[in-house]
Amino acid sequence: MKKFRPGISFADYLVSESSRGKVRGSSEIQLGVRLYRWLGVVVVLAMSLLIVRLLSLQLISGSRLRVLADENRIRQIKLGAPRGKIFDRNGRLLADNRRVIKVQADTGLTLDGWSRLYPEGLAAAHVVGYLSEINPDEVGLLGQGNNKYNLGDVIGRSGIEQQYEASLRGVDGGRLVEVDSGGKVVREMGRRSAKPGQDLHLTLDTSLQQVAWQALNNRKGAVVASNPKTGEVLVLTSSPDEEFNRAIGGVYAPGSTFKVVTVIAALAEDKLKPKYTFVDTGQITVGKFVFTNWFFTQYGRTEGETGWVKGLTRSVDTFFYKVGEYTGPELLAKWANNLGLGVISGIDLSGEVAGLIPTPKWKEETKEEQWFLGNTYQMAIGQSDLLVTPLQVNIMAGVIAARGEKCRPHLVNNTSRQGELCTKVEISPEILDIVKRGMVGACSSGGTAFPFFDWNGQTSNDSTSPSATNSGPSGSPSQYPIVACKTGTAEYVSSDGKIGTHAWLTAYAPADDPTIAITALVEGGGEGSRAAAPIVRKVLAKYFGVEDHYNYAAVAGEGE
Repeated sequence: MKKFRPGISFADYLVSESSRGKVRGSSEIQLGVRLYRWLGVVVVLAMSLLIVRLLSLQLISGSRLRVLADENRIRQIKLGAPRGKIFDRNGRLLADNRRVIKVQADTGLTLDGWSRLYPEGLAAAHVVGYLSEINPDEVGLLGQGNNKYNLGDVIGRSGIEQQYEASLRGVDGGRLVEVDSGGKVVREMGRRSAKPGQDLHLTLDTSLQQVAWQALNNRKGAVVASNPKTGEVLVLTSSPDEEFNRAIGGVYAPGSTFKVVTVIAALAEDKLKPKYTFVDTGQITVGKFVFTNWFFTQYGRTEGETGWVKGLTRSVDTFFYKVGEYTGPELLAKWANNLGLGVISGIDLSGEVAGLIPTPKWKEETKEEQWFLGNTYQMAIGQSDLLVTPLQVNIMAGVIAARGEKCRPHLVNNTSRQGELCTKVEISPEILDIVKRGMVGACSSGGTAFPFFDWNGQTSNDSTSPSATNSGPSGSPSQYPIVACKTGTAEYVSSDGKIGTHAWLTAYAPADDPTIAITALVEGGGEGSRAAAPIVRKVLAKYFGVEDHYNYAAVAGEGE
């Protein structure tokens, strides 16, 4: 027990239960005050953040949010523009449109668009082309008038559809509509009409195109026909349909069709005279190599004395070996290019290739090999490393038909460039007459294109002035125009190492005033006279509107 000390009151000395309670109550009050203060800070911060967010929404993002709100309320619906239609030269439809309207059942929105129709089907597929949807990498591309491509749009992928995409596409229109919260259309707020694409009228003749397509009969090959005086393409078909365009993108050795080049090169460069002749004995030997004539190889016979006209008429290989030797590969290459071989023609289709006209320099640089006389021999008859397209062979025939005019082939006429389409190839009338007589002879009795013997109805293969028409096969009263032509049978090595032959025939008619030049190729088809000539005959019969009684089921005769 503590002792009492003076100066200290008893009350101060004692600590009662009441004092202890007061001390504990004060601590709790202080804790509450602190919590209240922190809660106030949190509330202030929350309110500050809310105010900042509201200011942001109103002042900073307000415009954007209003746009988003309007976009939920206002819809823009595309009105697809119909593509321009494509017609042939006679007004026959090659590409048409069908309207496609879809209604979304949940919203009532009407989606307006078009699908493409191709009435002529596969026969004109390589010319007209096709459409497909834009892929993600192409979104945003600019079309005509800065008209952008969007997902779901279509674009031309080949043929005329691709080449003239800018003209054919048109400009899409649209509707501006207001919808309710459920997406239902409430009202139309505006409309912009679609602008249709431009129609195109081609030079193509669909009736001839169909005949050529059917004559190919799904064999690998191509047919090209044109007006040699203008370059208008009348037929351009490739078979089979699912593969590339052989007419402009397939390259082949031209075979004996190239002999036209050899004649012109030799005479135009004055390497040989018009009276030059050569005696064919069936073969020519150079060292250990033997170069034969097709007639000797197939039938064991020879041609005897041969001049320019007979050389073309009978396609005498040995004659052209010697002509090529006198002329040389450089001049052969020069005139091949002059006549349209081995160069891009500029036809208004994508996918055209140039091919190849070899020279000694090319062989040395590319193959690191020397050029030999045998290479010249092979080049002179259309073999060696020569590669040309059916379109190029058709251009060559057109130059002969048009008396030295070389016209750029085209499918759509461009009046602003009409004067630029044809250029002059300087070939003397005397040389052109020699070539024409030889080509008329090839399609006449004694020539190599026996499916035309009855058509031309000639007894001489060296006619100096073939008439424009004759009485026709089997005494038909119809008038059959005289055809000038050149056969070709070009050897190639197939993928299995076997030697095959491509079949060629190139022709023009009427011989004295041509309006059509036509070329047919059958890839791996055999002899030109058997496989290609019947195709050409069918197209010419349709073109000239004559009755054709030829027995196509039994094509037979001696020819190249």
